[in-house]
Amino acid sequence: MKKRTKLPTILSLFAAVFLVLGACSNSDDKNKEEKEVKEHREMDMNHSSSGDVPEGLKAAENPTYEVGSQAIIESGHMESMKGAEATIVGAFDTTAYAISYTPATGGEKVENHKWIIHEEIKDAGEVTYEPGAEVTVNASHMEGMNGAVAKVESAEKTTVYMVDFTPTKGGEKVKNHKWVTESELSASK
Repeated sequence: MKKRTKLPTILSLFAAVFLVLGACSNSDDKNKEEKEVKEHREMDMNHSSSGDVPEGLKAAENPTYEVGSQAIIESGHMESMKGAEATIVGAFDTTAYAISYTPATGGEKVENHKWIIHEEIKDAGEVTYEPGAEVTVNASHMEGMNGAVAKVESAEKTTVYMVDFTPTKGGEKVKNHKWVTESELSASK
């Protein structure tokens, strides 16, 4: 009789140990996933740039936000960007594309990256690319972007802006960030 009462107790102990170990494993996986997302946002994007613009890009003649003016960023391409006050450094009329691509250096696919512009597509020509088109990227906004083959997700003829801003959560000022579209800005208060 005593053997029968020990067996359920031992089985219960084993089950409890496996549940605890399983919970620890799930917690570790979740922490690792959150860390990877944070690292992607913080490390892959070249927040600041030299301010050089692609050959053939023309300055906007009458931009809504003039060079030197202030505007509020209403988009969140990167952490601490949404709500930041920006100084307009450049304004250009072009087509902005949202793209999905696998980095040329390998790694996870980047979905719906905003934005590259028409002049940052290799051998672009004059015609606007339609959603679904495959293009080769000639820009280095993120690690592995330059030379990557990308799928156009959307295209928008607009004024794009190069901006300087300080992240809303603090940190180093971002200079010459490329690109923010006109619809992603609002008047500074």
